[in-house]
Amino acid sequence: MNFTERLRETRKDRDIGQKELADVLNITQQQYSLYETGKRSMPAEYLPPICKKLGVSADYLLGLPKGLDWPR
Repeated sequence: MNFTERLRETRKDRDIGQKELADVLNITQQQYSLYETGKRSMPAEYLPPICKKLGVSADYLLGLPKGLDWPR
């Protein structure tokens, strides 16, 4: 599962609409939809507010494995 799929599935699991996340980012629902469908790349600065709203870590949305030893 890639980032956009995890983002979409997590949002749906939390019963949060695209408009609600778009409002958190201060963008339109249409713009958010482009990010979620992968038609446009999402700016990195949107990741923290999305993670807070969805209640998940960035590592989870990015598909990184648990227990990474960072930094080395």
